[in-house]
Amino acid sequence: MATEQELQSLFNTLDSDRDGKVSSNELYLSPALNAVISAETGTSPQVLLAMYHDEEGNITFEDLKQAVEKAGNLE
Repeated sequence: MATEQELQSLFNTLDSDRDGKVSSNELYLSPALNAVISAETGTSPQVLLAMYHDEEGNITFEDLKQAVEKAGNLE
């Protein structure tokens, strides 16, 4: 489980250009994020994130937060 603050810190680390978006590929490669998103429902992080990314494969913090909430891992 992660708090919203911890999730925001992780997102900010991955958002190196500070444009408010992170590519799905960067998210998939983040072991820390995979640990947070690991869904108790049995859905893989990749499948869960794929539901939230935009047409260019990017995800915003709000979208990421929704994915983590759906996984049941946001305090």
